[in-house]
Amino acid sequence: MRAIVYTQTGDSSVLESTEREIAEPGSGEIRVRIIVSGVNPTDWKTRRGSNAAPTGVESVPNQDGAGIVDAVGPGVSQFAVGDRVWLGISAWQRPASGTAQEYTITLASRAFPLPDAVSFDEGAVFGVPAVTAHRALTVAEDGPAQLAPGALDERVVLVAGGAGAVGHAAIQLARWAGATVITTVSGADKAALAAAAGAHHVVSYRDPDAEQQIRALAPDGVDIVVEVAAGANAALDQAVTHPRSTIASYGNDGGVPLTIEFGRAISLNLRYQFVLIYTMGPAAWAAAGAAITAAAADGALGIGDETGLPVHRYPLEQTAAAHDAVEGGVVGKVLIEVAEAVR
Repeated sequence: MRAIVYTQTGDSSVLESTEREIAEPGSGEIRVRIIVSGVNPTDWKTRRGSNAAPTGVESVPNQDGAGIVDAVGPGVSQFAVGDRVWLGISAWQRPASGTAQEYTITLASRAFPLPDAVSFDEGAVFGVPAVTAHRALTVAEDGPAQLAPGALDERVVLVAGGAGAVGHAAIQLARWAGATVITTVSGADKAALAAAAGAHHVVSYRDPDAEQQIRALAPDGVDIVVEVAAGANAALDQAVTHPRSTIASYGNDGGVPLTIEFGRAISLNLRYQFVLIYTMGPAAWAAAGAAITAAAADGALGIGDETGLPVHRYPLEQTAAAHDAVEGGVVGKVLIEVAEAVR
């Protein structure tokens, strides 16, 4: 089978096209014929060595993807040959299980049903972005552990960076669950994308009165903040929250140190929750997988320009260029077309 591999960390030039043997799944594993592979920032960061990728070990890039179950290993009962699936963090601690190859062996626990009406392109987008968004929306003290229609009724959610992949998923999932969604972006073009994703209100974080704008939209404060730049947005986040609000941060874009106004935070019983899906528990993974599959079946997780997430496609042989696009900050989602299939 065709595969993209690397044995040394570095820039995208370390990625090589090769032929690999098609392996058999072991206990608790499935083999998936990959149709579409999704590229996330974590993929190029791992390739560069930031996540301690093993040097000298043949690694296949990309954590997320979508395809068709081709074989099942002993002990697997939730999937059968022919099932359509989407994958999340397939290659976590499994260097050979990346999705930039025609077939991958992955843990059955990292696969989730892909509804018939949902395209493989859409399925390849879920993974890291949607699971991260779901986790951020379900860690509040008074909130649900799993999203569903009505789960966030009467809640106000502030999504920082609504034009990014995680921000886009957070807007869509929060809307599906019934929340009022406010998002912050850097300019008019990204504001249009966030509005297309479904945000009720869009605020430029560069406006000097951004806090006042958000407070006007949510006079009692926001219930949940989904945060991509914890340090840079700390003052704003803390200023627009209320007693027992949750600030769920999955990133610190810009690298600004996080400063907490302790007096205000403790008086409000403010909760900071840091979100990294690789190390969260199995119950949270199961809840996210079920909710994302349900939201997708309801048509709530669309992609493309019309839903605020432009898609950029590359053939498998151009995986290096796909990585460069994500590393360069392309707006939207980068997908790698591994095999032909009806989308």
